[in-house]
Order: sequence, then C-alpha cells, then structure tokens
Amino acid sequence: MKLNFHEEIKRNKRRSLFLVFFIFCSLIFSIYIISLIFNFAGSMIIFTFALIFTILYIANGWFFGDKIILSVTKAKPISDFSGVKYKRLENIVEEISIAAGIPKPKIYIIKSNEMNAFATGRDPKNSSIAITTCLVENLNRDELSGVIAHEISHIANYDIRFSMIVSVMIGIVVILADLFLRNLRFANKNNKNSLFLIFGLIFALLAPIFLQFVKMAISRKREFLADSTAAKLTRYPEGLASALEKIAKTNKGNLNVSEAVSHLFFVDPNKNILDYLSSTHPPIEERIKILRSM
Repeated sequence: MKLNFHEEIKRNKRRSLFLVFFIFCSLIFSIYIISLIFNFAGSMIIFTFALIFTILYIANGWFFGDKIILSVTKAKPISDFSGVKYKRLENIVEEISIAAGIPKPKIYIIKSNEMNAFATGRDPKNSSIAITTCLVENLNRDELSGVIAHEISHIANYDIRFSMIVSVMIGIVVILADLFLRNLRFANKNNKNSLFLIFGLIFALLAPIFLQFVKMAISRKREFLADSTAAKLTRYPEGLASALEKIAKTNKGNLNVSEAVSHLFFVDPNKNILDYLSSTHPPIEERIKILRSM
C-alpha cells in the first residue's frame, strides 16, 4: 500500500504532540505530589536556586547553543573549502531553502570519513547546517538533495525549538524528582506513612529514566517527520532512501561527537551496545522502507 507523505507528516505531528502532552502531565503531577507531601518551607530555597540555574542554562543554549555545537563538532565555514562539489552543495541548499520557504541557512563543513549532517539554530532566520566532507564527496545530486532537504525540514518544522521545549520540561521533572529525594526529611509528618509518600518515592525514582525514553521516542518521531517533509520538498523519496543505503554501508559509527549533540545528526554518529534501546534515531532500514512506500 502506497503512503501519502502529507498523511505521514500529519501522523508524526500528532504522535509527537501526544508525547509532549504526556511529559507536560508528568510535570504537573510531579508538582502536585510534592505539594501534598512536603512542607515547602524547607525546600523552597533549593527549588528556587535550581529553577534559576535551569532558566540561565536554557537562555545560554537559546542564544549561543548553535555556536557551541558548531564549535564542539569542529565545523568550518564552507568558504574554507573549494571545488565543484562544494559549489553544488551551496546550490542545493539554496534551492531547497526556496522550496521550504525559509532563508538560506549558513553552511558548515566537518572533515570526516563518516557520512553525516545536522541542523542547528533557534529558528529559520538563525539557522545553520553542517555536512561532513565524506557525504559531500560521495553522494550524487539526488541523494545529497534528499539529505539537505531532511536537515532543512528540521529547521522549517522548528524541530530545534520543539526539542528544547521537551528538554526543558523533562529537566524540570528531573529537578523536582531530585528535590523530592533529597528532602524526604522535610515531608509533613501526617504524610510520612501515606500512600502519597510511597507513590511519590516510586515516581521520583522512575520518572527521570522513563521520561528520557519518552524524549528518545519524540526524537525518533521528528526524524520520521523530517524524512516525510524532505520527500515533500524534493518530490523524490528515492533520493533520500538511496542516501540512507549508502550511509548504512559506509559509516562505522566513529564520528566521535558528544552524546549531548548526537541526537542532532542525520544518522546516529556513534555506535554502542545500547543503541537499540537508547538511540534517538529510528532504524535506517525502517526509514528506507517508509520512504520507498511513499
């Protein structure tokens, strides 16, 4: 049965919004449980400092996160590189940007024998894409257009902002869980033997772990969404599917970037034994199957 990429985009958006709603409910529930259990006189100061630190951390990431990411991945401006293939890359980025209706993002290059790419920036007007030398030099025009369309789709779909909102909500749940565990001695005496205290303890221990898996699920859904949007932009799903096939055969998973930024990449840049459970990327084979069914 053939899939319509417009329907695939709508389906992935619905799933992602449902997962975000679930995290938001977990956040509200965390605050509710703590308010029932604790006498906040002893824990409000800790909570306030943690909240201020979180806000400052988010603000730093919002305004300077893209520069930090480009720096830690050792990405260099495309102006440092020359040749027909890099000129072709600039043309493709400009064409796909026009098709997506967004300003042309800044282009950076990462020297690597791995095929990969990522997009960063807080909105389409302040965005960049980075592509590895191996990817630029080994994909044909249709395949490269598919990868670039995928990354520009992340920018056009505001995936960076979406991921930041999810990360913030999960971060606050983690802070509240830690606050709960560190301040059990401040719990109201009337609640010490209550079911609320027991339930709150279980929630504080398991919520951070569970929500990290929810975050991974959201990331996978956004990857599927970017694939679907890329197919819409290029009108040629086979280009992206073929690129994924070449990448699967070429990459060894040794791009050696921090796990903190690995979720941004087109495919998982690092390989380890926990990837099957913890990967922020869906299996390449599944992505290819969906693209070829469009």
